[in-house]
Amino acid sequence: MEFALSVLEVFVFAFVVALGIAVAAVIVMFVVDRTQTDDAIRRNYPVIGRFRGLFTNLGEFFRQYFFAMDREEMPFNRAQREWIHRAGHGKSNTVAFGSTRNLNVVGTPIFVNAAFPPLEDQFAKTAPMVIGEGARHPYTANSFFNISGMSYGAISKPAVRALSRGAKSAGIWMNTGEGGLSPYHLEGGCDIVFQIGTAKFGVRDTDGQLSDDKLREVAAHETVRMFEIKLAQGAKPGKGGILPGAKVTSEIAKIRGLNIGQDGISPNRHAEVDDWDDLLDLIAHIREVTGKPVGIKTVVGAEEPIADLFATINKRGADSAPDFITVDGGEGGTGAAPMPLIDLVGMSIREALVMVVDQRDQAGLKERIRVVASGKLVNPGDVAWAIAAGADFIASARGFMFSLGCIQALKCNKNSCPTGITTHDPRFQKGLVVADKEKRVAQYATELIHEVEVIAHSVGVAEPRMMRRRHVRIMQDDGRSRPLNEITPSYNPVTSP
Repeated sequence: MEFALSVLEVFVFAFVVALGIAVAAVIVMFVVDRTQTDDAIRRNYPVIGRFRGLFTNLGEFFRQYFFAMDREEMPFNRAQREWIHRAGHGKSNTVAFGSTRNLNVVGTPIFVNAAFPPLEDQFAKTAPMVIGEGARHPYTANSFFNISGMSYGAISKPAVRALSRGAKSAGIWMNTGEGGLSPYHLEGGCDIVFQIGTAKFGVRDTDGQLSDDKLREVAAHETVRMFEIKLAQGAKPGKGGILPGAKVTSEIAKIRGLNIGQDGISPNRHAEVDDWDDLLDLIAHIREVTGKPVGIKTVVGAEEPIADLFATINKRGADSAPDFITVDGGEGGTGAAPMPLIDLVGMSIREALVMVVDQRDQAGLKERIRVVASGKLVNPGDVAWAIAAGADFIASARGFMFSLGCIQALKCNKNSCPTGITTHDPRFQKGLVVADKEKRVAQYATELIHEVEVIAHSVGVAEPRMMRRRHVRIMQDDGRSRPLNEITPSYNPVTSP
């Protein structure tokens, strides 16, 4: 008797079995959907109602790759990301056939080209700038473009390692974020700004209070150049940091002083700081203990509080001032924050920066306090605008995330980042090869600095910090542009004849 089945018979049998399984699965889903009470669409439209959730989840993917134009996507569009991608890979950033940017959009900066720009032998190298001259160990910062705060915990071990090595290669500083100092920050040997968040991670005692001994331990590292007291960040002003417990590994728990799997929640503010006098006291204390420059990071909501800060400084004396102020815009990014804060709270960096610079200068503190601009400044035009507006330095976090390979998957808070940047899942982390990504970090920073220099030369100055507000025009709603120095004039003290 012949038992062998023909190929056709095997195919038919397999098809029938697969069809039976599919039908059974549909019947099960039908029953489950009809009887569940959580989703009205699935209850009223069993099985097919499931496609709504599927298509909703896939919407981000299709918009990013198929439907959104180069300049449309948010929070960063394809043109911005592609510039960083090419810069990080050391590829040419020249383009053909003209700009895809709509220059008529209100608020668009347009740089004023000079009739006779400087020749190459007239270029000047941007000079290093000293921060905290009055500290025992002032910091001479070589670069105007640096890495903003990203905590170990919010980002992964290989991401921190690549940033540290790349920063050293490019000669820029790296901010630790509020998660404390890890061995991976120190690995590359770059200059480090240690951020002190409201939970005091990394420099707190067993009761969660600021520890002078821990401060000295951190300051003992030669590469830790400055301390930054975080009052607020752009994406969530008025709320402290949020590190989901799923991202708190044993190592991160040890560095931060948490339990494994415990959510890392920072208070809304520093408990011991009730007013500007308290803040200046805290700055003075940390500067005395560490011997290094101390500044603050904040978000501006109105003019009055900033004016009060500078008035308090002048009342107490310039020595009491922070050595730098990092101004973060309301468009700043984060791994996890409530949508109302992301969308609705805090001034944009475009408004806040000029306000802080002008009030600082009016208070006579221009040479005493350096201003660092932060908040969605990732491309050369953004950075050049900030320098022209009055910033001494620019710090970017998301620009460097893109240089690491971020694809804007918007999964920073879910421990499932597909590029390995914001996850502690080894499966995803293995995709981030440190030796490769450190080069991209360095090349991105180097290329951005170079192209800011190109803009500076175009407007007729020898180096970027010579740019002024008169070198930028801002598009208005009447279809015409106006010089930035007419919209927001720089403060110029009246001098006696």
